Amino acid sequence: MTTTPTLTPEQVEELGAELDALRQRIVADLGEEDAAYIRTVVKRQRQLEVAGRVMFYLPPLWPLAVASLSLSKILDNMEIGHNVMHGQYDWMGDPGLNSRMYEWDTVCPSDQWKYSHNYIHHTYTNILGKDRDIGYGILRMDEDQEWRPYYLGNPLYAFLLMVFFEWGVALHDLEVENIVAGRRSLEDNKPLYPGLLRKIRRQAVKDYLLFPALTGPLFPLTFAGNALANLVRNVWAFNIIFCGHFPAGVATFSQEECEDETRGQWYRRQMLGSANITGGPLFHLMTGNLSHQIEHHLFPDLPARRYPLVAPEVRELCERYGLPYNTGRLRGQLWSVARKICRFALPGASRPASRGQRTGESAAAA
Repeated sequence: MTTTPTLTPEQVEELGAELDALRQRIVADLGEEDAAYIRTVVKRQRQLEVAGRVMFYLPPLWPLAVASLSLSKILDNMEIGHNVMHGQYDWMGDPGLNSRMYEWDTVCPSDQWKYSHNYIHHTYTNILGKDRDIGYGILRMDEDQEWRPYYLGNPLYAFLLMVFFEWGVALHDLEVENIVAGRRSLEDNKPLYPGLLRKIRRQAVKDYLLFPALTGPLFPLTFAGNALANLVRNVWAFNIIFCGHFPAGVATFSQEECEDETRGQWYRRQMLGSANITGGPLFHLMTGNLSHQIEHHLFPDLPARRYPLVAPEVRELCERYGLPYNTGRLRGQLWSVARKICRFALPGASRPASRGQRTGESAAAA
């Protein structure tokens, strides 16, 4: 095992102050360029959706229709929906881009997603027993998760979660694993059912009844095209999100070492518990800039288009304070995630030596 250098409490708070100052500088600079950017992305997303819907009327263009609709759904979920619902554009005063009003093109209701993601995940990032995104209640993704024979199916569960990712996200708030373990009852979920069923019905009618019916005799082709576009979006979103949270070198934390956490310690946890993916501008756009997961976890409410701009400064801070800056190409991060999924399917699996894992130093700084 390798360890990260020990930071004194004073150094941790100095780090926090520098990140606070960086955040305030970006907030003070927000303006028309940011507003124009997100409005352009929304416009392109809508154009892609309309183009895809229209091309379904022309069977020879079916592959292009699927591609166009897939890109539209990826943009809607990643660069628009995810980021808008983080409140990144609330300052604009545009009702269509307001986090409290936005509803995205997926089966998970926005209000339920904002609770499980914005609050639970971003508050308790990578704290075992608190952050339910570690394994999504389905997978074993850390050596400190107690092994059970059930986890022998880890690779299969990961594949199914990838294929049906929007459904996994939608059911996340129901905490099925806690119901099975007896820590939660079906009665506890009753307030969630109406909104969830309403959103599922809306999405199913739109993608699998209304738009296919509008193409008349081409109903089966349009139905299949919509299903394939949802599949493409699911696979893409799963891979980007898992590469930002679970490759080798990403740290996890115990609840004890995060008690009475200061702002600086929270920042430090975000830096150690996230990973980036390298790529060009188009790649970053299609990931919703979650290819800069470290910067997103540090500044979840800043417009994501700013993450590539602040990333060099965040990396410099990591180097100066002796903290790892976990980044790599997509295929490398994917391979790392796949290995972890398979390794933790087995009993006695241990974390490989890596530069960002949780160590005794974490507790010292906390």
